[in-house]
Amino acid sequence: MSTAEVDGGQVGPTWRERLTKASPVLVLVPSLAASFVYIFVFTLWTLYISLSNSSLLPSYDFVGLNNYAALWSNRRWNIAYSNLFLFSAFYIVGAMAIGLLLAILIDQRVRGEAMWRTIFLYPLAVSFIVTGTVWSWLYNPVDGIQMLVRSLGWTDFNFALASDRNTAIYAIIITGIWQSSGFAMALFLAGLRSVDPDLVKAAQIDGASTFRTYRKVILPVIAPIFLAVAVIQIQFAIKTFDLVAALTRGGPGISTTFPAIYVYDLMFQRGQIGEGAAAAMMMLAALAVVLVPYSLYVVWHRRKESRHD
Repeated sequence: MSTAEVDGGQVGPTWRERLTKASPVLVLVPSLAASFVYIFVFTLWTLYISLSNSSLLPSYDFVGLNNYAALWSNRRWNIAYSNLFLFSAFYIVGAMAIGLLLAILIDQRVRGEAMWRTIFLYPLAVSFIVTGTVWSWLYNPVDGIQMLVRSLGWTDFNFALASDRNTAIYAIIITGIWQSSGFAMALFLAGLRSVDPDLVKAAQIDGASTFRTYRKVILPVIAPIFLAVAVIQIQFAIKTFDLVAALTRGGPGISTTFPAIYVYDLMFQRGQIGEGAAAAMMMLAALAVVLVPYSLYVVWHRRKESRHD
């Protein structure tokens, strides 16, 4: 390493050495600054807009919580928020259950494992808008699954989930599970492969069955992965927009309206920016309810491990 002499015979770093040392910071500063503006500045701006009387264009006349009161008195918003909780519950549990089952089956060192992993992960490579479009064809009673089965002779067969306001939400849930179960499978499989083989061998020596080995030994070891998968899936659920837009467009009627669909409609279709910003802040609040406790748990868990070390 080259150095430069300074007054008093002391040796200090050259400008090249200083630049090399500062390079990581210089590389990160633009992205950190952009992230700060994108996340914090725009979030605060959206919060203020939600407290203003903005309509077609932003206005800065403070009106307090009027937009929030109008939002929660709107029937469509209440349906959208209820749909979000219903979708999240079935979507997360279903994707995790199917993903775990697929991971356990692949963990048995089946023949053609790489091919099966690719097949199950393939839906994750397809965008939600493409997934929604394809599944809308399948749900279509005119030229979808219903037409196919009826052409085979079952003329009384009915399969029109997306066309019925009482079942359309379940069509979205099924499609979402199909899209995300491969992602859950990949994380669970990585966790299963990381389990210490000695623990499994000890359980087998003690006479534990395969089911009992997974239930008592393997699954408790990978318990943190369950939490991580659930948190990621919840983020997907809260931000669901393109899947619903392509599959049902919020219909029939308003039966499958989601918060993201409602925010888009308010801001870009009706020009009600203030109420749309209030709806966006409520979505952020739902996301914070998940992410803040998870972040605190991660920090607590790391401190606990560092103390034991």
